[in-house]
Amino acid sequence: MGSFLRIIAAGALCALLGGGAQAQDLGQDRALGGQARFAAGGVSDGGWGRGTELTLSLSQGVPWRAFTLTDPPRLVIDFREVDWTGADAAAMDRSEAVESLRMGPFRSGWSRLVADLAGPMIISRAGMSVSTETGGAELALRLESSSAETMAARSGTPRDPRWDLPEPTAKAAPRRAETAPLRIVLDPGHGGIDPGAQRDGHNEADLMLTFARDLREVLRRAGYDVLMTRDADVFVSLEGRVALAHDARADLFISLHADAIEQGVAHGATVYTLSDDASDAASAALAERHDRDDILAGLDLSGSDDRVANVLLDLARLDNAPRGKALASHLVEGIRNAVGQVHKRPQRQAGFSVLKAADIPSVLIEVGFLSTEEDLRHLQDRAWRAGMAAGIRDGIGAWALEDTALSRLRRR
Repeated sequence: MGSFLRIIAAGALCALLGGGAQAQDLGQDRALGGQARFAAGGVSDGGWGRGTELTLSLSQGVPWRAFTLTDPPRLVIDFREVDWTGADAAAMDRSEAVESLRMGPFRSGWSRLVADLAGPMIISRAGMSVSTETGGAELALRLESSSAETMAARSGTPRDPRWDLPEPTAKAAPRRAETAPLRIVLDPGHGGIDPGAQRDGHNEADLMLTFARDLREVLRRAGYDVLMTRDADVFVSLEGRVALAHDARADLFISLHADAIEQGVAHGATVYTLSDDASDAASAALAERHDRDDILAGLDLSGSDDRVANVLLDLARLDNAPRGKALASHLVEGIRNAVGQVHKRPQRQAGFSVLKAADIPSVLIEVGFLSTEEDLRHLQDRAWRAGMAAGIRDGIGAWALEDTALSRLRRR
């Protein structure tokens, strides 16, 4: 997948492995122990055509990888176990080529640094050196200007199961009793280092976390068992959100977003279900925005023959696709009855990765659009949020009644 640089900088391990360190199994890095701490660093322009240099000093060597992404152009560096306490992103950014820096938790045990670039650039050099005396490490990376076409050709999130997949489980979670209350997983979009859409000092991640907490209480009072993929301002990868729903044996998965569009005006709630092909250009653009930091999502079928895995997934989706569409329809009606309005085209399809759980009816709700002033005002209004939550609750209730009545007709 394009330009992908990775090295295991692990002190004695590197000395033993020599040039083969790049092929080191990432699972072995736990032997390093301890959490690396940020010591110093920054990004600056080299001048005289020497590109832009990023340097980071850490208390010890850690596994890491670096790659670039487009739309918008940015540099991403992932690390194992880095404590960023004391890092001042604004003070570290001394380059005209980098518009902003941000760093923070990426997933359990991993950290991420993102540099938003002013224009297309490629990684020309990257390496981590580890002191044999102190164990301290220094990462040095150089970016060089390029054409948009060259950057696009050399960019992309590396698909590496050693970094990206959830830890495999020895066996599936036990089946839940049929008499148990409906278990719903709420997924507040974005979080942590990924704030989502932003406007007037507000960001999508915070607004959706607030709404998800409101919705959780409304659903719990209605007798549902409710879990959340995150209950704090932390980053959760897309594959991690789906894996949590699988591990919990969820009956429903509802992802919550409030995006922004760059052109035109969008207003009101929209409910999405999964489609291999987006139902329109706007859906495709939103799907690309949500998935641009995606790594891997869905079921881990790496141990299965491709044909068998595809048949199993197709069969599961054949059963669940109509259930998801029915859920979306009831949610639209519930929201319309509760708040009085929805988007002019409220039910759509898109290829969002968080909807790819083959065995769980899943929807993504765009609660509103931050790019529309009225929607932003609604999202900050506790009374309006209560109405929206009640509409979603009513939609789920209507769907559950219908789904139970139809359950005897499904494949066993």
